[in-house]
Amino acid sequence: MIPSGFDPVIHAPLRLQLCAFLAPMEEAELKTLREALGVSDSVLSKHLGQLGEAGYVVLEGRNVAGRQRKWARLTGEGRRALAGHIAALQAIAAQAEGAPV
Repeated sequence: MIPSGFDPVIHAPLRLQLCAFLAPMEEAELKTLREALGVSDSVLSKHLGQLGEAGYVVLEGRNVAGRQRKWARLTGEGRRALAGHIAALQAIAAQAEGAPV
């Protein structure tokens, strides 16, 4: 049985990493996310798009030193979904600890 709070949108490894990276901060520039996760712009864009469609991430463009930059931040809904997903993963891990080896 899958515990409540398990979120298939967040569960994909890169989307989980994105959410975890964004969680302790207010926002991050897409360049920073791309470099930290070691992915291409197109891969990052695809996964941020899926998180955005779910209402978990918001993208914002800004002009910085004459150049257009994009920033991402977790929404309140995204933070709640991440916390629920982490709790669900912890519940699954706890079940595994009690399972015979």
